Amino acid sequence: MDNSFMEKVIEDELFFPADREISRKLTGWYLEHKRELPWRETEDPYRIWVSEIILQQTRVAQGMDYYLRFIRRFPDMASLASAEEDEVLKYWQGLGYYSRARNLHAAAKMIREQYGGKFPESYDEVLSLKGVGEYTAAAIVSAAWNMPYPVVDGNVFRVLSRLFAEDTPIDSQKGKNKFTRLAGLLMNPAEARLHNQAIMEFGALQCVPKKPDCRQCVFTDKCRAYASGQVEYYPVKQNKTKTRNRYFHYFHIIYKGNTWLHRRLAGDIWTGLYEFPLIETDTPSDFATLQGAETFRRIFADTGELRITVERPKEKHVLSHQVLDITFYRIEIEKPSATLASYLQVTPDELDAYAVPRIIHLYLSGF
Repeated sequence: MDNSFMEKVIEDELFFPADREISRKLTGWYLEHKRELPWRETEDPYRIWVSEIILQQTRVAQGMDYYLRFIRRFPDMASLASAEEDEVLKYWQGLGYYSRARNLHAAAKMIREQYGGKFPESYDEVLSLKGVGEYTAAAIVSAAWNMPYPVVDGNVFRVLSRLFAEDTPIDSQKGKNKFTRLAGLLMNPAEARLHNQAIMEFGALQCVPKKPDCRQCVFTDKCRAYASGQVEYYPVKQNKTKTRNRYFHYFHIIYKGNTWLHRRLAGDIWTGLYEFPLIETDTPSDFATLQGAETFRRIFADTGELRITVERPKEKHVLSHQVLDITFYRIEIEKPSATLASYLQVTPDELDAYAVPRIIHLYLSGF
């Protein structure tokens, strides 16, 4: 293991003595309150890795079924590396952030080719895998091999910033560096696996973002944010993310029971997934406006009479930094247009074999 990180921790301890009492309280709380989760019952780096990628932007309650389903189909590195990307995306369907699945698949093939199918065992090698950042690498090596690399995610930022009333913005490089070093100081290197799991679980269940039950917290005597009555002030961010509104109009075209799909290209959301023919507009648009669009005229040229049903989700589809306003038009046609020949025609039985965005899956399921 590269010792540079721990050397820096030792250097810092000259100015900020490590508080092992915090780690003892965290691990004691964890052993009493932890959730029983399958990836905590293994030291297999492959399964830990899969769980970490799934949980990057997915709650545990939502991600559990997806994890179990994914592991049943791809129980080891070899099965994932040898799979086709379309199948991997299909098993990821519903989790969103599909670049995670593509990176997972690419990294599995990289491990097969560069490491003979054996998961690399050093922090730097794990960090080199596609889609693996510092947090994920630390989580894997600490959980699989008890290596003393601290995890620093949103939960950890929140716990540490409140404990020490630290107002350095967590979305700044200075903040990331400071909290990473602080997390390392608090860790007992001999119990890295336990400590990392404990502090993440504490942030997920006890030190929650809104209205934490501080009176039942094991740190009421140590938490500086609690002492000052400013718990919800922390953690501090310097930038507010701007949200973009987009307007999607999907055409579920039906002819003799069959429909048409196309695969989304790279450079946007849902790369590699399949969707119905789409018109995106800059502003809300009604059907009459869409009929004037060149794309609409090409798709429906010479298709005969259109029988149209309009459906909308009950809520807008919210992604990171984007809000999608989506309308589905189910349109039965009398004959296909020449333009539809450039799309993929599928039967009802074939439709379920294609990985589609969650919103289309919900539409097909009747919302």
